[in-house]
Amino acid sequence: MRLIPPMTMMDFFRKSQGTWFTQRTVHHFDLAADQSGESNLIVQVVEPEDVRVKTICEQQGIDPTRAMGGGSFMWQENQDNREPNPEQAAVLVDVPDDESLLSGKLIRDRGYVEKMPVVSRYWFGKDGILTIDTEYDINQGQERCWFITDNFRVRVSTVRTMNGVYMMTYCSERRCVSEAMLEQLIQQNLARASGH
Repeated sequence: MRLIPPMTMMDFFRKSQGTWFTQRTVHHFDLAADQSGESNLIVQVVEPEDVRVKTICEQQGIDPTRAMGGGSFMWQENQDNREPNPEQAAVLVDVPDDESLLSGKLIRDRGYVEKMPVVSRYWFGKDGILTIDTEYDINQGQERCWFITDNFRVRVSTVRTMNGVYMMTYCSERRCVSEAMLEQLIQQNLARASGH
């Protein structure tokens, strides 16, 4: 079954909705040691009429009627069974450049690198790779993300600080599937294997 990559930000959010198991490796290009870890990423679609869309747009002086909606991102430790901490959540709002929906602005209530409201630029390549560039007060960040399959995706990000220290993060993410979804995937694979 051939993957059809999402080519608009809202399609990307919809395809990303759910819980992802993230394996992360962080390379520091200074004296700090490399790091690795595992966590869960919980993604939910935010509809255009959600009050958070209006609030975030108004914080950045952007007309909320230009927003297509957005996504909510929460992180938690991998083995943590408690509800995710809302303090670790971020909401991204999609404001496309034009009707093609291939590029635009992502407006966040808090950034990944610096915990402050931020506006990023995004675009989709013809290969379906999403690139997001962010300028913070003292840092520059770039993230690239793409789906390998419907349930496996990759994220690579780089950060450059004012003093020239670089950091690179590689994440592989697998969707956490429910029992019902797992059974559906098994049936699809069995049907494909039998040629039906």
